[in-house]
Amino acid sequence: MMAHEQHPVLAPEAPAGPPRQLPAGRYPRLRRLRRWLPPLLVVLLLGQMAAAMVTTAVRQTPTIDEPVYVATATDYLREHRLRYNPEHPPLGKLLIAAGVAVADPRYDPSYPGSQGEVGRHLLYASGNDPWRLMLWARLPVIALTLLCGLVVFAFARDLAGTLGGLAALALYAFSPDVLAHGSLATLDLPAAGFVVTSAWLVRRARRRPARYLPLAGAALGAAVATKMSTLPAVPVLMALAAVSVMAARRSGTAAPGTGGVRRQRLAAFRAARAGVRRLAQRRAVAALGGAVVVAVMAVVVVWAAYLAVDPRLRFVPAEPVPAVHGLRGRLVEALPVPPAYRAGMRVQFGLEEQPWEGFLFGRLYTGSLWYYLPAALLVKTPLGLLALGAAGAVAVVARRRLRPAAPYLLLPPAVLLAAAMTGSRDFGTRYALFVPVFLAVAAACLRALRWRWGGLVTGALVLCAAVSSVRTFPYYLPYANEAFGGPARTHLLLHDSNVDWGQDLGRLADRLRERYPGERVWLVYKGSGVPSYYGIRAADPRTVPPDRVHGLLVVSDSAVAKARGRLAELIASSRPVDTVGHSISLYRR
Repeated sequence: MMAHEQHPVLAPEAPAGPPRQLPAGRYPRLRRLRRWLPPLLVVLLLGQMAAAMVTTAVRQTPTIDEPVYVATATDYLREHRLRYNPEHPPLGKLLIAAGVAVADPRYDPSYPGSQGEVGRHLLYASGNDPWRLMLWARLPVIALTLLCGLVVFAFARDLAGTLGGLAALALYAFSPDVLAHGSLATLDLPAAGFVVTSAWLVRRARRRPARYLPLAGAALGAAVATKMSTLPAVPVLMALAAVSVMAARRSGTAAPGTGGVRRQRLAAFRAARAGVRRLAQRRAVAALGGAVVVAVMAVVVVWAAYLAVDPRLRFVPAEPVPAVHGLRGRLVEALPVPPAYRAGMRVQFGLEEQPWEGFLFGRLYTGSLWYYLPAALLVKTPLGLLALGAAGAVAVVARRRLRPAAPYLLLPPAVLLAAAMTGSRDFGTRYALFVPVFLAVAAACLRALRWRWGGLVTGALVLCAAVSSVRTFPYYLPYANEAFGGPARTHLLLHDSNVDWGQDLGRLADRLRERYPGERVWLVYKGSGVPSYYGIRAADPRTVPPDRVHGLLVVSDSAVAKARGRLAELIASSRPVDTVGHSISLYRR
């Protein structure tokens, strides 16, 4: 009776009302919407990303490195020889070659000169249309960037569910660094994409090592066959592969139910130390086998990339390859890679020994700063991505459920960033492009904290990152977040590929025709483009006395940052009047 008084609906004498009639078809329609909405959002995010990258690629002139890669890719297609650009393995350039094959450019294989000169000759002196050729060369990289977005979504969804995957994909799709380098025929984004793919597959191997470890090794090999700077990830992912195998064996030997646990404990007790030792040995052997599988597959992919260019592996470099002695030299010779790969490593070591100039926060210096890349990443990464990525990294470590994923998500980018920080070339965040990619995945893990306002905060920060990216469109290369003044002030803080990589020569030509027709132009341009091809008639102001320099003084912002002597005097005695693409400054003199 007491129960009936407290819960009237349970009383037998309570009148049974008619069942509530729900609108026909409402809930099936809602279920269908929930099923189709995530794929639709994925398509929309990748669609806007593709539109942004293609629009950017159509308008940008060749950056400094692109003509080298395009010429090398053309030489792969036509001559099947390993001759140019040995400092980078061929896989990324084979990807570019897929687009070059469609463009079908005229090519003179006997043209002498350095790889940079060969690239400019191909684009501007061989009867080709550089706009068309560069667009086709960039399209395969754009396609790979979109596929990497699917990996980011899948990686984050495995960790934090569908909503987490969508948040990670949104941060990736609106990342200015990803959009900037994903729309160029360069190697930085493909290498970063292969690394994150390998980390994702190695983590998935915790359940099915036989299926995922060979794929993880292939992805790791693709990264190493694209850029040598990804080599530090090899031992990390091998170790993580061993961890995944051990985790898989532990989960596979545990029987469901208490009876299985009792039998397992009894068997372990009876086996005593000898059985435990044998079990540990078997697990160690299996773990070592998993690491070996990843390493072997990586080496196979590297060899396959070189064999795809020339089955006979002939290597006749167009430029001298420096000798490397000591520990570095012995390390290079010990690697099980083709001779051309070892030659490329020697070229990379030779480049590291040169005294390069850097520019950070208004300071021009010779050499390198160990904190350059972290500082540049703070400038170049959207604030929403920085906040969510940092919070997600904390969540991965703090939450017990996610803690096993922490090494796969945090170790590869940490080791690669530490290795990149020791380099001597402070040229841009493109050397650490894997950081925003892994940050996007880590950001999804904030949902695991079960914070009351977590969803709202995550959505707001994702929206802030998206708005910041949209505001800089289509000038993604010189992007800086709002804390540092936006893209208009990036040239005061950084230089080179962070701001001005030669991408705005075509826009400069349009600006001169529209606003300054017929005026005398003096130009200091940093890039691989040929100004005269775009109709720019200009002279170098550094070759004449300062009193003869009158009219428009046009200077690439990287040259402004490094200006000394006569150029510094010319700029100081001129009046700024305009800017093009946040990368080229115009002065009136």
